[in-house]
Amino acid sequence: MFTGLIQGLGHLHPRGQQQLLVACAASSFQHTLAIGDSVAVDGVCLTVETLTAQGFVVTVSPETLQRTTLEHRLQNHEGVNLEPALSVGDPLGGHFVTGHVDDVGIVTDIHQTASSWELSFAVPDAIARYIVHKGSIAINGISLTIADCNDIGSHFKVAVIPHSFANTNLQALSPGDRVNIETDVLGKYVAKLLRLPGQPISSPSSLPDITPEFLATHGFG
Repeated sequence: MFTGLIQGLGHLHPRGQQQLLVACAASSFQHTLAIGDSVAVDGVCLTVETLTAQGFVVTVSPETLQRTTLEHRLQNHEGVNLEPALSVGDPLGGHFVTGHVDDVGIVTDIHQTASSWELSFAVPDAIARYIVHKGSIAINGISLTIADCNDIGSHFKVAVIPHSFANTNLQALSPGDRVNIETDVLGKYVAKLLRLPGQPISSPSSLPDITPEFLATHGFG
């Protein structure tokens, strides 16, 4: 489990079949890592298998490479955001992030304001129903708040403070770039419990009326 608060940047290097070296020698948390630890690499939960002077080695499955931007980051020598897993007693400063990427989104616009950076994204319809106004989202592993979105959630905007922009790989993004998206895990469970397959969660017509009978039927009476 992670919080979406990035603690370092790294770079990916090929290291054997389906293995990557995550170079992060300058990261403050590297000396605390142990074999078997989980680290979110651009929002993807990976397991430390070997420690080196440069960083750590992980194995990535074909499924992981297919559903995330890690292969693109590797091929283009782009930086990745790093966050070690939570320990018991750690402060939860962002939101609960699992490191299980739902899909890949596209940067549609980047705009600098007087106090922040505003970034806009488009996501596939399959995950759009989990995008809600003022909800939480992880973009490349970064915990952010959705500042605005369209009715179905397929396009949304976030505001990023200068510190987060300067200390993550958001600073290297341009319109058209792909990013890893993990929606709020709580929203996914709510959608399943309400049995809303493929329907926009924000659509009033798709939600049942919350009545005393409905609550009693579902164990709240």
